[in-house]
Amino acid sequence: MLKKFTLLYVALAMILSSCSQFESLQKGNFNKVKETGVELKEALPTSFFPRDLHIVAAGDSLTQGVGDSTNTGGYIPYLTEQLENEKTIKNANFENFGVRGNRTDQLLKRLNNKNVQSSIKEADLIILTIGGNDLMKVVKQNFSSLNLNLFHAEQKLFAKQLQEIFLSIRSHNQEAPIVLVGLYNPFYSWFADVEEMNQIVDEWNSQSLSIVTLDGNAHFVDIHDIFLNNEENLLYTDYFHPNDRGYQLIADRIYETLDEQVIDSISN
Repeated sequence: MLKKFTLLYVALAMILSSCSQFESLQKGNFNKVKETGVELKEALPTSFFPRDLHIVAAGDSLTQGVGDSTNTGGYIPYLTEQLENEKTIKNANFENFGVRGNRTDQLLKRLNNKNVQSSIKEADLIILTIGGNDLMKVVKQNFSSLNLNLFHAEQKLFAKQLQEIFLSIRSHNQEAPIVLVGLYNPFYSWFADVEEMNQIVDEWNSQSLSIVTLDGNAHFVDIHDIFLNNEENLLYTDYFHPNDRGYQLIADRIYETLDEQVIDSISN
């Protein structure tokens, strides 16, 4: 009899406890429980779940990595390491669509490739290096009679095609930030008497910056000063492409821009 009474008491206690909790929830405590849950989730740091990034690198030989003694993609391995040191990034996975010698018109055509388009659609970030061969085209075709007017004419075509490249990318991906790496002057040691050469590079970079600004979700990385004001030899044996140290400094400059303006938005 005592055993049955004890069991009945326990059962009644459990029922009363449940009723009390239910009444408490009815009186508004349920919302407090929900609020507490939301607060806990919001308190989790973004680094709690580091994510993988899909990065498309496209353009010319600077993306392909010509001059890189390790043949691992020029600036890309340095930038990969820097990004993966971020607490919010687990893996920085690059797809490299760099092709040596490509000008803006050739990159524009390659953006019609289905594989490239598919990668762009899935990209969290897009990095471009383009324009150096457009500039080189003027030098090669007018080596003995270089003048500013020739560069100005080509600059207009370069700007038109660069804008079309941005429009093409945006037709497949509206959200991913685009990073455009600027031009540098590898000709300074060749044409020390052509004072206008640095002015030309600056003008082309200024044109690129204007197009980047119009996009609204793009960033320009200026690397001209790295090669102009550095006592180290930063060029490969062809005196045009960066060497290993040159690529490392390019990666550092790209990372600075990403760290300041991009990483928080793409890694959350």
